[in-house]
Amino acid sequence: MNAIEIAGPGGGPEVLRLVQRPDPAPAKGELLIAVKAAGINRPDVLQRKGAYPPPPGASDLPGLEVAGTVAAGSDDDLAAAGLKIGDRVCALVAGGGYAELCTAPAGQCLPIPAGLSDVEAAALPETFFTVWQNVFHIAGLKAGETLLVQGGSSGIGTTAIALAKAIGASVIVTAGSDDKVAACVQLGADHGINYRTQDFVAEVQRITGGKGADVVLDMVAGDYVGREIECLATDGRLALIAVQGGTKSSFDAGLVLRKRIAIVGSTLRPRSVAYKTVLAQELRATVWPLIEAGRVKPVIHKVFPAAQAADAHALMESSSHVGKIVLSW
Repeated sequence: MNAIEIAGPGGGPEVLRLVQRPDPAPAKGELLIAVKAAGINRPDVLQRKGAYPPPPGASDLPGLEVAGTVAAGSDDDLAAAGLKIGDRVCALVAGGGYAELCTAPAGQCLPIPAGLSDVEAAALPETFFTVWQNVFHIAGLKAGETLLVQGGSSGIGTTAIALAKAIGASVIVTAGSDDKVAACVQLGADHGINYRTQDFVAEVQRITGGKGADVVLDMVAGDYVGREIECLATDGRLALIAVQGGTKSSFDAGLVLRKRIAIVGSTLRPRSVAYKTVLAQELRATVWPLIEAGRVKPVIHKVFPAAQAADAHALMESSSHVGKIVLSW
């Protein structure tokens, strides 16, 4: 099969190269997917840089989400997933997505929602699993509450906007330019804050009439944590999913106590197949109907031929995109 490998961890986008690899075979509990498209995510960039190695047993190839057709799998595993050979699926994987063939745990394979293309479906798993896990499964965002999304124009951000609005929450986003703020509002966010020119703490307090946000989805960490605690409501929840701003934070612990704030953090890639299967089942039952009804749709910024993965990574690192970047075979 053709695949995109990392020639040398620690390099720039140019270390991504098109190679031939042996075809993988599905193990017990897995299905083989003939990949049509694969999503690009920040963890792929970190892996390329040598900062996010794949978990034990996972492919060394980057790529955490794919879409295509079921190519192989045992009768038992197909039955368990409610699928058959030739079905169109998307899947969350722990690695190996940048290839024409990819194995995936059967429980992490989902039918492509009716009406979606392979490219659109490839933009679902990583961001939808992540947002569902952190904003809803862990932080418990409910209708009528307010969600603050740091980095609203990212793939995670645009997904959070769509899902939060679909369940009846209000959404405030931060973004790094007026154009990105406008794009987020056009996608459904109720309010946008340009974090380069505005103080997001003051703006959140103003927008909420001093109440604060009920949930914050944070991909920055660093010195953002202390500021987020300031703009959280009583009984607010802070969900940390990345540390782009650094791993060290300082905050007013007294404020955490007085507001009864919960600070939670998670990484999805090393979690068990059983855990991810539960998330997949929840998505299929709750979110897939919203997608098929047209109430939620992935936002695609640009599609690259797989051989141009280096250009896709360069775009990701420029942070000039709004929504998802996808590779197509």
